[in-house]
Amino acid sequence: MTDSETPPLAENDPVVQWLLNSDPAIRWQVLHDLVDAPQDEIAAERARMEHVGWGARLLALRAPDGQWADGACFPNTAAFAESTAQALAASEPPPSFPSPDEEPIETPGEQQGQPWTSTYPVLLDLCHLGLSPNSTMMGETARLVARNCRWEYDGLPFFAGEVDCCINAGTILIGTYLGIDVGPVVQRLVADQLPDGGWNCWAESRSAPGSFASTLDVVDALLRWERHTGRSEEVRRARYEGEEYLLRRSLFRSLRTGEVVNPRWLQFSYPPRWHYDLLKATSYFALRGGPADPRLAEAVEHVRAKRQPDGGWLLDKTHPGAVHFRFEEPDGSSSRWNTLRALRVLRWYDAANISG
Repeated sequence: MTDSETPPLAENDPVVQWLLNSDPAIRWQVLHDLVDAPQDEIAAERARMEHVGWGARLLALRAPDGQWADGACFPNTAAFAESTAQALAASEPPPSFPSPDEEPIETPGEQQGQPWTSTYPVLLDLCHLGLSPNSTMMGETARLVARNCRWEYDGLPFFAGEVDCCINAGTILIGTYLGIDVGPVVQRLVADQLPDGGWNCWAESRSAPGSFASTLDVVDALLRWERHTGRSEEVRRARYEGEEYLLRRSLFRSLRTGEVVNPRWLQFSYPPRWHYDLLKATSYFALRGGPADPRLAEAVEHVRAKRQPDGGWLLDKTHPGAVHFRFEEPDGSSSRWNTLRALRVLRWYDAANISG
């Protein structure tokens, strides 16, 4: 987080106590972002994730080749991706994509929707949990994924990205987090920016305007890459135009009519995946830090207004799809993740307004 002029929350605050009575992934972020705990205490809590809790559980599900569920974006596609790469290298027609009917059902009665069990979504989960990239398992995972994992699209190597801007944004986030060079993927995203300043994952296959969800994922990835590698004026300019795409629309309103584009964006999920909502969007601007743009005010107040009488926020919904396990449940219950994220947003926003 950025420097804050608002005082840290007290560790004996009932909401803080509730947050700290949790997984190390939440505990270390609370200590870092809300309590301003000593660095050695934060580091010790963060290090626990490799051995206990959600981080350790996800790491234990990794295969010896570094992948999860035998695929990059979808389960059971590793052989297909490898065969595709070999066929294209030999100028031969690639194989057909595996039929979902041929893939085993991992969990009887699981929700319909995109599966979140393969390498790409799990790596994103681990990055958001904050497992140290310097840990033994994460370093080993980075090397194995670079060597063994290929995208379903053209069998491209994982850290080379593919054609979908949302997937490429996640690839940049993961690669940057793990210290892998993803500069060529960054340059592709800059080239893929649309005339309105946004991005859209459908633009590869048809004419499309910018998308809130795609644009948010891209600017988030570009910001993280900039901070890791040093500022690039070209990338900074592209990110700024993407931020303007969102800010001109107050993060959730139609530029043409002023109406709320999608009421579901006022419901908060965790993990948000590639989906869009106001907590995810305002969290990006808190991560960016600096002065609070006045055009954020309405969105931030929506976040503030969803605070419950007990001081927390709810898990409004969970996006459907197979998972290895849920971080929180059931929908409609108090959410430590959303409470942490909302308090982080409000601490930055309120401090930015004070200093402004």
